Amino acid sequence: MESGIMAFRVKDPDYKISPYTGMTRKHWLGAGRYMLEGIFGNIHSMDDPVVMPRKETKVTYPHLHAPREQQEAERRAEIFEGLTRSFFIASVMIRNEPDIEVCGIRLRDYYKNHILRACTKGDEVYAGDYEDMRKLIGAADPFRCFQQTVESSALVIGLNACREQIWMRYTKEERDRIAAFLSGFAHGNTVPQNWRLFNMLDMAFLNKEGYAIDREIMVDHAQAILNYTVGDGWYRDGHSFDYYSCWAFQIYIPIWNSWYGYENEPYLARRFEECANKFAETYPDFFDRDGHTNMWGRSCIYRNAATGPLAANFLLKNAAADPGRARRIASGSLLQFLTRDDFLYQGIPTLGFYGQFTPLVQGYSCAESPLWMGKAFLCLELPPEHPFWTAVESNDEWEKMRPGEVRKTILSGPALCYTNHEANGETILRSGKVYKSPRDIHGIWNYGKLNYNTKYPWEALSESQQYLLYETGAEQPSRANVTIWCGERDDVLYRRQFFEANLETEQHWLQAVNLADFPVEHGILRVDKLRLIRRPVKVTLGSYGFPDNPGPDGNQTKVVRKQEVLPDGSLAQAVILIGRDHTGLHRQMAMTCYRGWESLDVIQSSGTNPDSENSLVICASMESRKQYGSAEPYLLISQVITAQLPRGQETNACVFAEEELFPIREIQYEDTPRTGAYGTTTICLKNGRSKQICFEGVEAAF
Repeated sequence: MESGIMAFRVKDPDYKISPYTGMTRKHWLGAGRYMLEGIFGNIHSMDDPVVMPRKETKVTYPHLHAPREQQEAERRAEIFEGLTRSFFIASVMIRNEPDIEVCGIRLRDYYKNHILRACTKGDEVYAGDYEDMRKLIGAADPFRCFQQTVESSALVIGLNACREQIWMRYTKEERDRIAAFLSGFAHGNTVPQNWRLFNMLDMAFLNKEGYAIDREIMVDHAQAILNYTVGDGWYRDGHSFDYYSCWAFQIYIPIWNSWYGYENEPYLARRFEECANKFAETYPDFFDRDGHTNMWGRSCIYRNAATGPLAANFLLKNAAADPGRARRIASGSLLQFLTRDDFLYQGIPTLGFYGQFTPLVQGYSCAESPLWMGKAFLCLELPPEHPFWTAVESNDEWEKMRPGEVRKTILSGPALCYTNHEANGETILRSGKVYKSPRDIHGIWNYGKLNYNTKYPWEALSESQQYLLYETGAEQPSRANVTIWCGERDDVLYRRQFFEANLETEQHWLQAVNLADFPVEHGILRVDKLRLIRRPVKVTLGSYGFPDNPGPDGNQTKVVRKQEVLPDGSLAQAVILIGRDHTGLHRQMAMTCYRGWESLDVIQSSGTNPDSENSLVICASMESRKQYGSAEPYLLISQVITAQLPRGQETNACVFAEEELFPIREIQYEDTPRTGAYGTTTICLKNGRSKQICFEGVEAAF
């Protein structure tokens, strides 16, 4: 463990009020102190800024080989980012314990001092106001935006949280100095997506504290935010859907409503509240039975910040969130990360999902960026008597499920489908509006995987949960960079994926696959149809990444192979992996492939899995050899299922029943050559159910 700090543990858990996690408000305060001790263990005096040890230097900023002006701008941004994001946690701790000291430093005095210094020209830790940053970078781009805009909104959230302890202890001249700093970023250029909220919160804080703002700019931002809504409580952020709809829109908007909207813009506030409450109806199902967060989309180094909306909903006048369930998920996700022994690097969260994981990291992040997860601690603004803290933890939606039941949520607006699987407690996400550059491999990993599983974070290996096409003469395989949502029909979700798609030319919309999949007890079963123009081509599809850790006997993951012959004489193959994750929990994964696929192999990899240094991916493959007139199957049928065993019930035997490994009794084709080329294909399952797959009409969706 590199940090030298022990993983967080719940001391004296209270299973009466919190039967699932044992976490109460007292334990959340303890977790806040735990995080701050890691941070301030790197701060040796009152004058030191929140600049933390940096393990990764090639992707994140400050960029070592950037021009001098850029390096100075990034130095300022990093200092301010560390200050304000750590303030997410420190501010609510100060609110609850005004005299709190961490590592010998009184937090109230430290942040009061450094916030003022950040806003004071000439100071060594001056963050640079809006005009100074424009002068530093130059006027080549008059619409240039700065990281300080993002962090200024974190600053005002913190100042409001401990208003009496810090903000009101400044002199009027000092408050005016901070307000002038904030006003520049509040009214300056921004990015036309979630960034508008940062400007809105800055202006709302200034207005609340008696400073003049431009109300026309405020309304322009707010109306634009409202028009980013797509239904089901979700907002489009740029061209993507991800957690920014959650940890930005669904946290900042309730704050804006309470500070400004209800009083000054009642129509907008009412619409925002309706959206937030609609979101609260289904968002809890995004998490799994343990309350774990799925690794999906960009900025996943922010981790359990995704639970922030569950508490923020209670800032609304008419909150709809279930307090017991909200706290259960917030606490479960907090423990998902803080209890890992690889979570911290020298006291601060790694640039990864669990341990350091560079494939996840974006260039706009710095060593302090993961402290955005401090948004989850904003629940500590809610007083001890609030239902969020007094309600008994609830996991009712999971407890009410029948054995083997799968509960499904379909959100057509953001094109998201997530399923809760009672058999293994996992939640699987399938998304359907993805547009990435063919060369944006990281973007495709973040958004374009076929499935995202709460217990199997995405593998930085292109075979994993992705189709790859290996064309003759090509240097690299073709990846699906565009996913189109086609909706659900008869419990089957339809999507389309295009390989190397280029919006500027039709000739690059040639190779495609129609996707059809549906949930089974332990996972997802796929019946996909190839749409290939260029052949011959090799096609592969992999499972989730499986952590490859040694067990108590020293052995790595066990690989088991099985097969079954269907009534039509075709062969079904299955590979089962039996092993353990980083925490020692026993896991099993199986991939089964049917007619259409030719082989099923296991790929070994290193440095591509967020949970484990070494990992395995089960990979199916086939070769389509003829250009036209081929009798080869059009359909590729497969499934991936998973299981985890409670501690003490480990076994080296496969835990899946034969009908779970090989769930298909018969495949009935409507087309004469029995390839799935046209018409309806019926998948008859051994449990007596059947699914009809028909791709006609999917072209109606774009």
